[in-house]
Amino acid sequence: MRFSDTAGESNSVIDLMFLRSGSMELDRHSILPESCLSFDHAPLSIDIPISDEVILSSKLVITPGSDQEKEFIKDIISNINLLVTSNIDNVEGLDQIVNQLGSIIEQTWSKNAKRSKISKHSK
Repeated sequence: MRFSDTAGESNSVIDLMFLRSGSMELDRHSILPESCLSFDHAPLSIDIPISDEVILSSKLVITPGSDQEKEFIKDIISNINLLVTSNIDNVEGLDQIVNQLGSIIEQTWSKNAKRSKISKHSK
């Protein structure tokens, strides 16, 4: 906020602060006109909460064209062939098959993937 020294002139906003709309933590700010000192700008103040963040240093990958990828595909196909899909006659039956398919893919991925370190060159 800029405070005009000239009587009759209105104060004008020249500084911006971008906050997250609707966020209780980031939507509370203060304009501090008492902290202007000899400047014609009032400081803007906000408390930003900082919390611990887990930064992943590795991930599971299957390299395209690798033996792990071939084994992954083979395992997926053989497990999908074991699914009984003849009795899907309602939403619950469909949900059950979809959940089984998700479990098959998750377990097969974990079995065949290898851990790779994340670096600045990772995709």
